[in-house]
Amino acid sequence: MPCSSIVTTDNTCADVGGGGEENGRFRKFKLNHSTFLASLMPKKEIGADRFIEAHPFYDGRCALIAIFDSGVDPAAAGLQLTSDGKPKILDIIDCTGSGDVDTSKVVKADGDGRICGASGASLVVSSSWKNPSGEWHVGYKLVYELFTNSLTSRLKKERKKKWDEKNQEEIAKAVMHLDKFKQKHTKVEDPKLKRVRGDLQNRIDILRNQADTYDDKGPIIDAVVWHDGEVWRVALDTQSLEDDTKSGKLADFVPLTNYRIERKYGVFSKLDACTFVVNVYDEGNILSIVTDSSPHGTHVAGIAAAFHPQEPLLNGVAPGAQLISCKIGDSRLGSMETGTGLTRALIAAVEHKCDLINMSYGEPTLLPDYGRFVDLVNEVVNEHCLIFVSSAGNSGPALSTVGAPGGTSSSIIGVGAYVSPAMAAGAHSVVEPPAEGLEYTWSSRGPTADGDLGVCISAPGGAVAPVPTWTLQGRMLMNGTSMASPSACGGIALLISAMKAEGITVSPYSVRKALENTSIPVGVLPEDKLTTGQGLMQVDKAYEYIQKSQDFPCVWYQIKINQSGKSTPTSRGIYLRESTACQHSTEWAVQIEPKFHEGASKLDELVPFEECIELHSSDNAVLRVPEYLLLTHNGRTFNIIVDPMNLRDGLHYYEVYGIDCKAPWRGPLFRIPITITKPKAVMNRPPLVSFSRMSFLPGHIERRYIEVPLGASWVEATIQTSGFDTTRRFFIDTIQICPLRRPIKLERVITFSSPTAKSFAFPVVGGQTMELAIAQFWSSGMGSHETTIVDFEIVFHGIGVSRTEVVLDGSEAPIRIEAEALLASEKLAPTAVLNKIRVPYRPIEAKLCTLPSNRDKLPSGNKY
Repeated sequence: MPCSSIVTTDNTCADVGGGGEENGRFRKFKLNHSTFLASLMPKKEIGADRFIEAHPFYDGRCALIAIFDSGVDPAAAGLQLTSDGKPKILDIIDCTGSGDVDTSKVVKADGDGRICGASGASLVVSSSWKNPSGEWHVGYKLVYELFTNSLTSRLKKERKKKWDEKNQEEIAKAVMHLDKFKQKHTKVEDPKLKRVRGDLQNRIDILRNQADTYDDKGPIIDAVVWHDGEVWRVALDTQSLEDDTKSGKLADFVPLTNYRIERKYGVFSKLDACTFVVNVYDEGNILSIVTDSSPHGTHVAGIAAAFHPQEPLLNGVAPGAQLISCKIGDSRLGSMETGTGLTRALIAAVEHKCDLINMSYGEPTLLPDYGRFVDLVNEVVNEHCLIFVSSAGNSGPALSTVGAPGGTSSSIIGVGAYVSPAMAAGAHSVVEPPAEGLEYTWSSRGPTADGDLGVCISAPGGAVAPVPTWTLQGRMLMNGTSMASPSACGGIALLISAMKAEGITVSPYSVRKALENTSIPVGVLPEDKLTTGQGLMQVDKAYEYIQKSQDFPCVWYQIKINQSGKSTPTSRGIYLRESTACQHSTEWAVQIEPKFHEGASKLDELVPFEECIELHSSDNAVLRVPEYLLLTHNGRTFNIIVDPMNLRDGLHYYEVYGIDCKAPWRGPLFRIPITITKPKAVMNRPPLVSFSRMSFLPGHIERRYIEVPLGASWVEATIQTSGFDTTRRFFIDTIQICPLRRPIKLERVITFSSPTAKSFAFPVVGGQTMELAIAQFWSSGMGSHETTIVDFEIVFHGIGVSRTEVVLDGSEAPIRIEAEALLASEKLAPTAVLNKIRVPYRPIEAKLCTLPSNRDKLPSGNKY
C-alpha cells in the first residue's frame, strides 16, 4: 500500500531553522515568503538547491523516471513541461487492468452513422472520423469503477442532491394532483374513483419512500474503438454524466489514441473534473481507460519532478526530468498493488529505457529479499542498470519494521523520512520547530529479519505538492516515506543528468555508493543508523564523489553470512535478538563477492579486478575481524567473531566495513551490519516488569527489550504520564520476531490531555524477545519546554488451553477443553462465540494460459 498520509494544515509563519548542513543544526530565523515557499517543497536539506545553482543545466534533463504508484494526473499543476520545454510525462499506463474495457465486440454503422453500443444505447459516430475498415469495437464501463472512493462519494452526494430536488418536485406535483382530486371529489363512492385516489396516494408514498432506498450505481459510459488507418482511436459517450442532455455525446468527443503517441487526455465531465487517458491493446479488443486510484501518485511525481516556471521555489527536486506513470494501485482493491501490476510496470520501465524507478508502496513481508518480483527487480537493476528507489515504510518507531520491497531488498535504495526545522515551521506549521532535524516518529526502522540495515539513506518525508484535478485543489500536504522516496529519486535524477552530460557511466552500484558515503549522519549514536540509514543524502557531495571515482570499476559487493558450521540460514547481516544468542561468543563466515553488471567484459573488467581491502570493526571489544583481505572477482570468505556476553541489556549496533587500501578516501566499499538486542529476563513471580521515570521530549524514543516468559500468552500494560502541561501524543509499539512468521506487532497511539494512566492488553509469544518502543511524537509538545515523565508497567499472563479453536462438525459428542494457568493464578471467565462457518469447495476445472498483450512480455521475451 502507499506509504504516506494526507495532512491538512494552515500554513503560517514561525521562527525556524532551515537547510541541510550539519544535520539541520541552524540558527533560528524568521520565515519570509520565499523561505516559507521553499519549506513546502524541501530541496535545501539534500543539497539539491546548491547543486542546481552550481549546475543549472543539470536539473534532471535527460533523466527519465518511472513512477510506480497510483497513477499520475497529466493535468495537475507543474506536470506538463520540463524546464527545457519538453513534455513532462511521456507515457501513462494502467498496469493493473482495473480500467480495462472488453471491446472485442465489433459492429457496423448503418446509413445514418448509427451503431448499437455495448450498453444497448444507440450511438451516432461522427462523419469526420476516418475508419477505412468500417468496423467499430464497442464496450462499456461503469464509471464509478474508474473513480476513487472519495471522488465517487463526492459525485454520489452531488447527484443525490440533484435527484432529491427532482424527487421533491415530483412529490409536490403528486400532492397537488391529489389535492385537486379531493377538491373535485369530496365524497368518493365510485370504485373507479377510489382506485384513482389510491393510485394518487400510492404515487406520493412511493416517491417519498424511494429516497430511503436510493442507491446510485453510477452512470454507464459507452466506449468505441476503431483504427483510422494509422493508429487506434477511442471515443467515449458520457451523456449519462452530464446535466445537459446535449453534452457528452459520442459524436462530439475529440478522439484520443494511446497516450504515448499524442500525449493528449480527456475529462469525463465538469462535475467530476477527473482526467483520463486511453491505451488500446490486442488489436482493438482491449481498451484501457487510465485514471488514478488516489492522489498519492501525482503528489509523488510532483515531488520528484514538477516544474513551475512562475514559482520556481515550488519546483520538484528535478524539474528537468521526464516521467512515465505506471499505475500499480488497483482501483478495484482500494489502490492495493498486485503481482501482475508490478511486473507490467517493470516491463514498461525497461521498454521506455528509464533511468530511475520510484516506488512509494510497500508492506510487511515474511521473507526479506525474496520472491518473484524481487528476482525481476534484480534483473532490471543488474542487467538494464536502472536505479530503483523505494520507501522504507511508515511502521516505526519499533525496529525491524521496514517494509517490502523498499527496506528489505538489496537491489533497491530504501529511503527513510526526515523532517527539518524549516519543514516543521513551514509545511507543518508547528508553533516552535525543533532545534535539529530528525527522523519522523513513524518512519520504519531496520534491521531486516536477516540482519540487513534496511534503510539505505534518508530524505525529506513531507511536501506540499500537486494533486489531481478531481480533488478540486492544486496541491496538498502529505507526509510519509512515500514523500521521502521521490525526494531522493529526484536528487538521483540530478546526478544522472550531470553524469550523462559529462559522459560518466551511469551505474546503480556507483550511484548508491556515492550516496551512502557522502550522506550526513542524523543522530550521534551508532544505532541511529537503523533509523536513518547512512544519513541525510547530499546531492552536491555525492556528485563530487562520483566525479572523483569515475575510473573505478562499477561493482556491487554481495554479502552472504552463515554461522560457522551451519549452511543455513544465509543472511545479509548479523542479528542477535534472542537471549540464547547473547550468552556466548559466535563465529560467522562472511562471503564477499563482487558483482558486475550483466555484459561486463571478462577480459577487460573481471580478470583485472583486484582490491586490497583493510577490514575495520566499529568496536574491537565485541567484534574481531582479520586486518586485510585481497579481493578478486571470484570473491573471498573471512570470519567474524562476535562476543556479546559483557554487553548491558538493550540495543547495540556495530559495523564491519572494508576500506580500499590504495584509495581510503572512497570510504567503506561494503558494510556488514551487526545488531544485538540483549533482553531483560523476567525472574519475579508474578511476572512483572516496570520502567520508571523515563523522560521524554518531542521525538525522543525509549527502547526496552524483554525476554517474554515461557507460557505467557498476553500482556496487561499500563502507562502513567506526569510532569507536563499541553497535550502529549505517544506512539507505543511492541514487536516480536518468530521464525517463519511475519513480525508480531502491536501499535498504539495514545494522546494524553493531562497527566493520567491508561491501560491496554495485547497478545505475546512466550520464549521470544519483545521490543517495547515508546516515543513522544516528533511534533507533540513543541512550544512547551516541560519534560514528560513516563512510568510503564507490564504484567505477563498465560493460560494454556488444549484447544484454541473449536470446530462443530454436526455430531452431538461433547468437546473437552482443558485450561491451565502457566505463570500465576488467573481468573478464568470462558465465553464461546460462533463467528465463522466453513463450507469446503473443490475446483472442478483449472486452466493456465499466457496473457495475450505485449504489456505482459518480459524484457527477456518470455511471458510471465
